[in-house]
Amino acid sequence: MNFSYYIAKRYLKSKSSNNAINIITLIASVGIVVGAAALFVVLSVFSGLREFSLSFSNDYDPDYKIVPKTGKIISCSVAQEQQLKTIAGYKNHSKVVEERVLFYCNEKEHVAYLKGVDSLYSLCYPIQSKIHSGQWLENQTSQAVVGYGIAYKMSLGIMDTNNPLEVFVPKPGKGSIADNIEGAFNKSYLFPVGIYAINEELDSKYVYCDLATAQELLSYSNNKISAIEIKSNAQNEQNFIASLQNIFGNTIEVKTRAQLNETLYRMLNTENFVLYLIFTLVFIMILFAFVGSVIMIIIDKRENLKTLFFIGAEIKSIKKIFLIYGTSICVIGGIVGIILGGIIVYAQQKYQWIMITESLPYPVVFSIQNIVIVLVTIVSLGFIASYISSNTVSKKLLE
Repeated sequence: MNFSYYIAKRYLKSKSSNNAINIITLIASVGIVVGAAALFVVLSVFSGLREFSLSFSNDYDPDYKIVPKTGKIISCSVAQEQQLKTIAGYKNHSKVVEERVLFYCNEKEHVAYLKGVDSLYSLCYPIQSKIHSGQWLENQTSQAVVGYGIAYKMSLGIMDTNNPLEVFVPKPGKGSIADNIEGAFNKSYLFPVGIYAINEELDSKYVYCDLATAQELLSYSNNKISAIEIKSNAQNEQNFIASLQNIFGNTIEVKTRAQLNETLYRMLNTENFVLYLIFTLVFIMILFAFVGSVIMIIIDKRENLKTLFFIGAEIKSIKKIFLIYGTSICVIGGIVGIILGGIIVYAQQKYQWIMITESLPYPVVFSIQNIVIVLVTIVSLGFIASYISSNTVSKKLLE
């Protein structure tokens, strides 16, 4: 058995004759356990908040979205749709038309996005589960489904044929609108049949209608659309995007869900990193006490170390004893801390002790990735702290 490892193991199992050193070592060890547990719990809580925040976009945003590289319109032929269905990982797709328009009803105005969708849209997203009241729109009709925020601002009701939702879209062309206000807009009537509720932003942003109705209002031909939204379970993202580019050519751009929510993802990643750094700094402060405890043990064991030195042990081997000793305490403390943190996270998941609201428990996620991050952090910093304290051993100290 390795000499340094054997002695380090003996020191781990034995107590010092000085009770004060034992107490200081115990406090430093408990600090490592608590620090590891706290870091794991915080990362698990943030993973839960991240998942909770992204759940809204996951319910609404497609896995992939084909948009025009320039302009607002792309063409999609029947042949291209058939080719799309042959790509590995393809599940479904929906053609959509989006445009910012003016809505008028009950002597109230609101500017929002009109989103025309085809009959496959409800197969791509669980939109019907988001209907707050009423129903989802039927194909080839002048029906509309409005957001809860829009309905509130414009005092909209559903199934009210006497008060339709008027839609105004500027006609394409040149010239001043002031010269001919009546003829400058395409106008249509939509009849709200449902109100959806997803989140505050989206509820005030979109009004859904049938694809053909939106194309007619915007003077688009049947094969002209704003985007194609795709539901997919493709394993290889790059290959899937390359297949889409082969079908539609260089006139389109394919965006993933992360790219569609680039700002949100960047914000969450930044917050996660900053949070990790803060708690890592806290743990580094705990390790100062740990370094002091190891140095006190070295001083306490000085007579034993002298004996080892005089019988032929090298300074390097004696340093290695306390490097292994300190690192072992950090590894054990890190594992115990992760177990303790895991129990706390599991208890919150199962029993929901801490609540954000009366019906919403604080979200936490038990993740293998967080376990690895905490363990690597604790072991790495523990090794550095042990290396610093082991360098206290010198020939001058032993002689």
